[in-house]
Amino acid sequence: MAKAFKYGSRGITGTLHSAERKLLRELFGDIIHMLEERAQVHRLPEDVDPLYALTGIRPADLALPPIRDAALARLLPDASEDRQVADEHRRLTESDLIADKLGRLREAQFLLESDKIVLDPAGAQRFAQALNDVRLVLSERLNIRDEADSERIAQMVDAKDVTTPDEYLALVYNLVSWVQDTLMYALMDAEN
Repeated sequence: MAKAFKYGSRGITGTLHSAERKLLRELFGDIIHMLEERAQVHRLPEDVDPLYALTGIRPADLALPPIRDAALARLLPDASEDRQVADEHRRLTESDLIADKLGRLREAQFLLESDKIVLDPAGAQRFAQALNDVRLVLSERLNIRDEADSERIAQMVDAKDVTTPDEYLALVYNLVSWVQDTLMYALMDAEN
């Protein structure tokens, strides 16, 4: 069983059971896969101007395809309601955002190789961001839109009550939320 993250003399530490670590590694892996697929659209053609190839910035005349998966759109949201502004921002920043997220998710996967996780404050923030990406995807899959939806999901706390895939996802969402909550409380203790 997981033990809450705490701040102490050795940093921010928490313990996760092997099944919980395996589940989280798989969830991080799923998000990595989603982001890697999206990263493929950022590959520049071989005949692109060398300046673009050098900087990695996508030419304005090479539009990015829209994001069709609502969960991926939660990870990579539009920066503006104005479509033209949102598209320009996405063209200039999305590739870097994907790279940053992939780095944090891979680091989080690596940290889950042992049952005891020890983090400094910066590492705790990165781990919390990776957990948040998982929560964003799960919340979209569970159609969490408001406080009533959150309360409905929060009621799913016992594995013996699970009869549907959505109920299982709710349990997973609650576990990820709990891990993130305890991590954030420990991080606040570290900063005080």
